[in-house]
Amino acid sequence: MKIYAISDLHISADGGKPMEVFGGNWIGYLEKIVADWNARVREEDVVLIGGDISWAMKLEDAMKDLSVLFPLKGKKVLIRGNHDYWWSGIGKIREALPQNVYALQNDAIRIEDVVICGSRAWSVPGSPDFTEADEKIYRRETERLRLSLYEAGKLRKEKDKLIVLVHYPPFNARRENSAFTELFEKNKADAVVYGHLHGSNSRGDRLVRKNGIDYYLTSCDMVENRLVEIKIREI
Repeated sequence: MKIYAISDLHISADGGKPMEVFGGNWIGYLEKIVADWNARVREEDVVLIGGDISWAMKLEDAMKDLSVLFPLKGKKVLIRGNHDYWWSGIGKIREALPQNVYALQNDAIRIEDVVICGSRAWSVPGSPDFTEADEKIYRRETERLRLSLYEAGKLRKEKDKLIVLVHYPPFNARRENSAFTELFEKNKADAVVYGHLHGSNSRGDRLVRKNGIDYYLTSCDMVENRLVEIKIREI
C-alpha cells in the first residue's frame, strides 16, 4: 500500500468558479491531476485530500463536484478546508459518500498499519495576518485536533504509523512551533500533510523536516498538479 496526497482541488463542476483566473498553472489542472492519479494509484493505495475540495455551498452540489474523484482508484480520505462551506453535518456527509471514501472530523481511521487523523486547523500565531479573532478559532481547532489525535491513539497498534491531515500550515513562515506542532510531537506523528498555501509568494516548501516529523505541502498548484507520495521514514 502506498499513500498519496493532494489538496485544494477547488472543483466547480458547473464552471461557476473557474480557477484559471488565478494563473496559468490552473489551466487544465484537474485533468492533469486525474491523469497522474490514473497512472500511479492502485486499488490498494490511499489518497489523502486535504480540504478546499469543492466550491459548492450545499452538500448535494458538492457531491456533483466530488463525483470526479469517486471512480478513481484507491481509498480516499477527506478533511474540511476553509472554503468547504458545504461541509456541515458529518453524518449526512458520510451517508452521501461511496464506500471507499472517508470523511474525517474529530476522529481517525486505521488502514492496514497506518492510522490517519486530522482537522482543518487554522492560521497560527506569528503569521502576518493573525488577529485576535484568529486566536479564538486557533484554540478551538487545537482542541479538535487533540480529540482527533486521541481517537487515533485508541486505534494505533504497535509499529503502526501515524499521519495527520490538516488543511492549514501548522507553523508560520519561520517554521516556529505552534500548539499544532506540539501535539504532533507529543503523539509521535510520523508525517503531517497540509495545503492552503498558493502562489510563489507563499514561501511554502514541499517538504519540511522538523523535530523528527516530515511535513508535506500538497496544494495542487504548488506540486505541479501531481499527487505527492507520503513516504514514512524508518527511524
